[in-house]
Amino acid sequence: MNREESSRIAHTHHPIKSPLDDESVRQLLDHGITRGDERVLDLGCGGGEWLLRALSARPDVRAEGVDISEAALAQARTRAAGLGAEDRLVLHNRPAADFVSPHKFDLVLSFGAAHAFGGLLPTLAAAREHLAPGGRVLVGDGFWDREPSPEAVEMLGDFADLATTVDRVTADGWTPVHGHVSSRQELDDYEWACWGTLADWALDHPADPDGAEALALSATRRSEWLRGYRDTWGFVSLVLRRTSD
Repeated sequence: MNREESSRIAHTHHPIKSPLDDESVRQLLDHGITRGDERVLDLGCGGGEWLLRALSARPDVRAEGVDISEAALAQARTRAAGLGAEDRLVLHNRPAADFVSPHKFDLVLSFGAAHAFGGLLPTLAAAREHLAPGGRVLVGDGFWDREPSPEAVEMLGDFADLATTVDRVTADGWTPVHGHVSSRQELDDYEWACWGTLADWALDHPADPDGAEALALSATRRSEWLRGYRDTWGFVSLVLRRTSD
């Protein structure tokens, strides 16, 4: 089973691919989209969940998404058509780091795509290139809530603590105007949903050639979470404005 397919299955019941519940997503979008007629860009949009929620709640928003997965973009197109929003959504099948646009955006989103740019600050540098004067960036990234084990760092990456993460962002020329630290409930719900859903699929498809692999993968990821990083890793979402335009 390739990574894209296992991720698609795992996120069936948690389409926001971050440890955020629906109310947190709504509030973050409210702080990112303040007028209601913004042009919104999602760098690494996947199936377009953030954009679809923005479009469905705000009839004057226009949105564009960039992702390397044509299957995920096809899913986004289908869902946009179901919402009657297909004429307000433009999707680009290319690496987010390679995307160029003739116009700027009032809100630039990036969740779960920092690896495509090489980390949080390079992600913000990419977002800056697309941002209109006075615009906002909505970004989510991990941090270490407590001192991690070497194994946890190897699993997830070399994050900083929350205060240092925010310090680095502000030193890079950004001012947070809103933020959200995912709760224990959100963090746990996300992990249970992903690995439970993947296991459920495997048990429902015992004859599938990928079934055994999916079941083993779900067990491995669940163990890594419970034994490796559950008590040390956190997730922060930031709404940022450039300190100086």
